[in-house]
Amino acid sequence: MTQDPIELLTPSEMASVDAAAIAGGVSGETLMEAAGAAVADAASRRFREARRVLVLAGPGNNGGDGFVAARLLAESGHDVTVALLGEKAALKGDAGAMAARWVGPTIDVRDARPSGADLVIDALFGAGLSRPLEGRAAAAVEAANRSGKPILAVDIPSGVDGATGRPIGEVFIRAAATVTFVRLKPGHVLLPGRSFCGSVDLADIGAPSEAVAEPGAKTFLNRPALWRDAIPEPSIEGHKYSRGHVAVWSGPALAGGASRLAATAALRAGAGAVTLLGPRPALEAHAAHVTAVMLRETDGRGGWSSFLGGRRVGTWVFGPGAGTDARPRAALDEAFLAGGKAVLDADVFSIFADRPEELAAALEDGSIEAVLTPHEGEFARLMGERADGAASKLERARAAAALIGATIVLKGPDTVVAAPDGRASIADNAPAYLATAGAGDVLAGLVAGLLAQGAPAFEAASAAVWLHGEAAKAVGRGLIADDLPGAIPAALRLID
Repeated sequence: MTQDPIELLTPSEMASVDAAAIAGGVSGETLMEAAGAAVADAASRRFREARRVLVLAGPGNNGGDGFVAARLLAESGHDVTVALLGEKAALKGDAGAMAARWVGPTIDVRDARPSGADLVIDALFGAGLSRPLEGRAAAAVEAANRSGKPILAVDIPSGVDGATGRPIGEVFIRAAATVTFVRLKPGHVLLPGRSFCGSVDLADIGAPSEAVAEPGAKTFLNRPALWRDAIPEPSIEGHKYSRGHVAVWSGPALAGGASRLAATAALRAGAGAVTLLGPRPALEAHAAHVTAVMLRETDGRGGWSSFLGGRRVGTWVFGPGAGTDARPRAALDEAFLAGGKAVLDADVFSIFADRPEELAAALEDGSIEAVLTPHEGEFARLMGERADGAASKLERARAAAALIGATIVLKGPDTVVAAPDGRASIADNAPAYLATAGAGDVLAGLVAGLLAQGAPAFEAASAAVWLHGEAAKAVGRGLIADDLPGAIPAALRLID
């Protein structure tokens, strides 16, 4: 069965889903009962030895979910106390109805003693919190964290922004596990929010699919369902050039490893032919390491552009180990004139430091479909003062994609891929040991190999990011970048 892409809903989009579900005939009480049941189930399943449960309940719907969980856990034999922020009589709507069904002990949150519980359930505030925790709420959160007892968060840890994953203030819950509903939020996937959530359960609480589609979300969890149908299958009638020819610009002899990694990865991704181009000393070094990758001598002053124009080369990679002196700059200008599809990485961001508009103009003039693959430092270098440090990673990637007119791959353990049309994917499958020198060069080649076969830029970039993570998992601890190209076939088999 083909899965649908998995939307990531911001808190405001999730509010639209709730409203649409209720307008469609699903009562708020029904949704809250299902949410609370999911929390109780996670508490029983994940924390089997916990008998004494303290529920920290807030004054809104998150607190209502907590009251439902408290009732169900008490019915199953747990010793449950609800510590309420505010007065029970002040609770309104669905939350008030659920509080009225709770007949167990309710205390003021100021009297809560998390250290005396086996499990703390954080039902203070959900993903829509917009202000820092303070007063009694902050004190309760600090006591829960200090207790050392496991915390199960409802929706998202209190004090963490569901849209960005960032702490809203200095005080926030550090959960061992989180239960959220309908869809994940960006804050569950983006760092540091992902770390604060612990293990995340996603519960279906009965929101109709029509309600989920209501906000028209453009952010997705990076999974094969998002891009699998856009990755071309090799044809039995095809040949190497019909599968795409990738050109990779080589840096000097003592800096050629990066371009060699990119070239090899492009082949492993399925490109039919890959050629490394550069000065003879660099090619002599490459010749000692590669066999399937072709080599072509050029000094970057005419030979590069003629090769791109005359050898059915539709996709090129520039930046890994390229350098920033006159020769690579001239070669890059030639490539812009040649057009086609491009993956830009590494030294390109130094060449265009603080001049993203100039890069945008060069891409537009050449009608180039481009993917840029910066890490955070390179992104800041390219964007300069336009890199809004107050914005989330998702927001910054989207803004850069719109400004430059290219797909942006903002790398990291929570890599964001953003397209100029606003679509974005967030990856969560990169293992920690992928943070190694040269891994980004492999990713650039992976993107190019998929572009060369005809995949659109956003899908090619998202697929490459996911495959990159899975290849790293296949290698395991001790990974170095040289291992990654050889592990790409194992990752590709996961989507066959």
